[in-house]
Amino acid sequence: MEDNMSRREQREQIFKILFGVEFHSAEELDEQIALYMEELGEIRQKEADYILNKVHSIVEHLDDLDSSLNAASKNWKTTRMAKAELSILRLAAYEIKYEEDIPVSVSINEAVELAKAYGSDQGPAFVNGILSGLA
Repeated sequence: MEDNMSRREQREQIFKILFGVEFHSAEELDEQIALYMEELGEIRQKEADYILNKVHSIVEHLDDLDSSLNAASKNWKTTRMAKAELSILRLAAYEIKYEEDIPVSVSINEAVELAKAYGSDQGPAFVNGILSGLA
């Protein structure tokens, strides 16, 4: 069993699962998550539960999250956004709207860091701008 995953690492795993969701149908979601978690290897049950619960909750709230993001991003609808940035934005928007124990600034900073790692060159500024508008 490995050391505890940091919250940042857990967030990164959640992002990767959400990104994968974009390429599969809703019916395949559970199977895709199970495959992903298998590939992740040995992680603590508490961390696996946190990741799974958060992914499922975000997916359940996608319509609400997307309409909030559409309202915050005047010229960019979620349907036109790059998949990586959209997945990052959904994760951060979920935290901002539904997880009061996570400070908004932390959600935004973490989203910008994910955008630096996985998004386009404009990704960090794009993510920051939309989340600032949302917050």
